[in-house]
Amino acid sequence: MSDLSVTVTIGKEKYKTEVSNGRGILIADEPESMGGTDQGLGPKELLLSSLGSCTAMTLRMYADRKKWDLQKVIISLNMEVVPSSHQQTTYIRNHIKLIGKLDADQRQRLLQIAELCPIHKILSNPVVVDSNLLPV
Repeated sequence: MSDLSVTVTIGKEKYKTEVSNGRGILIADEPESMGGTDQGLGPKELLLSSLGSCTAMTLRMYADRKKWDLQKVIISLNMEVVPSSHQQTTYIRNHIKLIGKLDADQRQRLLQIAELCPIHKILSNPVVVDSNLLPV
C-alpha cells in the first residue's frame, strides 16, 4: 500500500482552492453560479478527471505493451446522482473513443482493461473517508 497525499488550501477568495502534491499545483473552484470565481475545475469535475485520466493512462500502457496501433484515446465522462429514500446512487458514464487500427477483439479487450484502472477499482469498491481536526 502506498501513501499518496495532496494538500488542499483555501483562503478568503470564494471558492478558489489550491491543490498541491508537492511537485505541482492545480486550481479548483466553483462556477460563478455557485458563488465561486470559476478559475478551475469543480470538485465533481476533478473526480471525473481522475477517472478519465487514469483510464486513458491505463489504456495507453496496455496498448504500448501489446504494441497495438492505438493512436489516441478520447474519454468523455458525465455523472448523475439519483437520490432515493434510503441512499443516493451515483452513475458515472465513461464514454471511450479509441482511435487507431484496432480490430474488434482489441477494442473489446481495451474496454475490459479500462475497467481495471486503479481509480475505477477505488470507485467501484467501498471507500471509507476518515476526517479529523489537526492542532493549529
